[in-house]
Amino acid sequence: MENSQILKRALEVIEIEKEGLESLIKNLDLSFNRAINFILQSQGRVVVTGVGKSGLIGKKISATLSSTGTPSFFLHPVEALHGDLGMVTSEDILLALSYSGNTLEVCEVVKILKSRKVPIISMTGNSKSVLAGLSDVVLNTKVPREACPFGLAPTTSTTAMLALGDALAIVLFELRGLQADDFKRNHPGGTLGERLKVKVKEIMLTGEKIPLVQEGTFLKEALEELDRKKLGAVLIVNTLGHLTGILTDGDLRRLITKHKGLPETKIEEVMTRTPKRIEENRLAAEALELMEKHQITVLPVVNFDGLLVGILHLHDILGKGTFKFLV
Repeated sequence: MENSQILKRALEVIEIEKEGLESLIKNLDLSFNRAINFILQSQGRVVVTGVGKSGLIGKKISATLSSTGTPSFFLHPVEALHGDLGMVTSEDILLALSYSGNTLEVCEVVKILKSRKVPIISMTGNSKSVLAGLSDVVLNTKVPREACPFGLAPTTSTTAMLALGDALAIVLFELRGLQADDFKRNHPGGTLGERLKVKVKEIMLTGEKIPLVQEGTFLKEALEELDRKKLGAVLIVNTLGHLTGILTDGDLRRLITKHKGLPETKIEEVMTRTPKRIEENRLAAEALELMEKHQITVLPVVNFDGLLVGILHLHDILGKGTFKFLV
């Protein structure tokens, strides 16, 4: 197979998987809402089960649920039938994955747990299957075709399950009202988790790296400082070094639309007074939460006396693209 043919085939596979995701989007209905409500009302855990490729996807879904605030564990159906069913309580919810919906081991586990009054949510591509008939909620993962040329190896179908599992986890995460520090507690060993545990003063920019001008500075000079430091904002202090304002790229755009006489304008005429700020001994997690709440990317840092000591950019928290979420 020539290089051009290899790339062509790769693109075909990705297009087939994309087609599957588009089908998943079309099939998404109020069953998803019911699944979410079942899980939110549960006092237990989401027990995920599946065998083969679906089982591997189930492990990932379970890990994502746990890391985003929904307690979960993966239960292998064969091990479940040989004693591990004792791990499941009546307060738990079972999330069963089987594209055919007729996988013997999965259906046996579902039958037993259903008899114990455990709520059943299934992901299947067959709404008329045994699994679908046993389920309280059926999430339709039917796709037009697998990427495998023989239609045998689970490919598009497992991609659809994975995407739907991510949707469940993220919607639950947001509905629970969890914040960055909650994520940090579930990721104490992750790169982002480590950065969120440090104090602001350990990652802020200081000294000459701070885009800074004093009150009384003409706007032209402030803009030159803003351009030099390339953080999208310039901070304004009084003669004692106390933070008194901020001018952002957004402020500048709004100023230009008003057609004011820019060369003669003093910075305090256009700056935003009493900007959001954070004390240097606070945690980076708190800074990130403040930035998210107010939808800002830069945050002035002050000491206990209110004197400006640094500036924090969102990238300084997230590691300039080097961080990763561990799930």
